[in-house]
Amino acid sequence: MTASLTAIRAQFPALERRQGAQAVAYFDGPGGTQVSRRVADAMTEYLLHHNANTHWEYPSSAETDALLLAARGAMADFFNCTASEVAFGNNMTTLTYHVSRALGMTWGTGDEIVVTDLDHHANIAPWMRLAHERGVRVRHVKADLATGELDRASLEGAVTARTRLVAIGAASNAIGTINAVADVVQLARQVGALSYVDAVHYAPHTLVDVQALGCDFLACSPYKFYGPHTGALFGRRELLNALDIPRLDPAPSADGERLETGTQNHEGIIGAGAAVEFLASIGEGATRRARLESAFAELHVRAHALFTRLWDGLGALPGVTRFGPPPNRPRTPTAAFTVHGTDSATVTRALAAQGVFVSHGDFYASTIVAQLGHGKDGLVRAGCACYTSAEEVDRLLAGVAALAR
Repeated sequence: MTASLTAIRAQFPALERRQGAQAVAYFDGPGGTQVSRRVADAMTEYLLHHNANTHWEYPSSAETDALLLAARGAMADFFNCTASEVAFGNNMTTLTYHVSRALGMTWGTGDEIVVTDLDHHANIAPWMRLAHERGVRVRHVKADLATGELDRASLEGAVTARTRLVAIGAASNAIGTINAVADVVQLARQVGALSYVDAVHYAPHTLVDVQALGCDFLACSPYKFYGPHTGALFGRRELLNALDIPRLDPAPSADGERLETGTQNHEGIIGAGAAVEFLASIGEGATRRARLESAFAELHVRAHALFTRLWDGLGALPGVTRFGPPPNRPRTPTAAFTVHGTDSATVTRALAAQGVFVSHGDFYASTIVAQLGHGKDGLVRAGCACYTSAEEVDRLLAGVAALAR
């Protein structure tokens, strides 16, 4: 039987925080979720009792090696790939820059990269940099502002025989749209292009399956799914081993470790593995992957109900404008909205005073936010997480209703 909401919430000490008389309701998960006790304990245990550098012949070094290997295995189960295809880094942005510079060494004038207007700029700026350095052309896929989804005709027109890579977000961190990534990857493959998927906003809500997506690279951020501030990347093994990565000669020269230049954030990597274990603990099954599948299936049902409650509630308020697809379309449980006559920062401050924490701005997805007409003040963003309750959704709606009046 999957874990109850009460059991899940008990694993998050942050939920004990109060703002005045109210317990804090955290809707800021799209920018970074709260950390489970299991994750914090794993990191503390490592730092206090096993802290060492790697590959030396004494106990704490060997323990470090084993813990890092276990974390790599956990992340491999999360991605549905082999452990050799996992790389860790500071964050998704840094990993993406690293990969883009390596791929770009063989590209130049006449080559093209496709990005989308829905994307976080972490999956736009690294590829734009190649336009400056290598003369590569970057083509932009437009979004349909009415639906919040990618324009299929624009996508098909952008991908040509000159395309070397298609960079796409699995889900929009600004307005919640889930893209048809497997279809886009197939479109890229038909012209011989690689695919790079930003799964930062997708991974907390839909279990990643790189085999089903068919992608060449995929990056995410464990701090968006109850872990520490690290980044994790899947890359097809043959591609990882072919990348022209700047590295020190004595460093590992094969598989995902080729991207991990220098001493890594050991406690962060171990915490990332513990975040996967936390998610797996919510579900049931004979293997960790099976438990993850069970957990995500149950969490999806809960999140859909919460988001529908939030979406419909916001839609009933005068002066509130919602952005992105409705609940019956592929999307994450993340609501982006504005309140007429009140800028997003003021809305956020007012809700925070009531113990409801939301985020505001363009969330580094500035292209789509500007196209929606809110490039200056931005949007208000509220995301449902595994610990979100219906009572918290109602508190958020009541706070927005007071501002809308």
